[in-house]
Amino acid sequence: MAEVTRKEQETFENLLRRFNRKVQQNGILPIARKKQYFTKPLSKKEQREIAIRKRAKKEAKLKQIIRGF
Repeated sequence: MAEVTRKEQETFENLLRRFNRKVQQNGILPIARKKQYFTKPLSKKEQREIAIRKRAKKEAKLKQIIRGF
């Protein structure tokens, strides 16, 4: 958990800015977004299939960019 203590004579905006920077540096936000909704656990076979599809889609996109389409 990111924790920030208020310094003397520090405005709320500066405190909030320091807190946001600390949250980004710790990588908390992507984890929180991922855990926001429940997802059923996938089997290893399903995970593999999804990874293969993603990889193929990425390669196809790169080929189109190289060809100039």
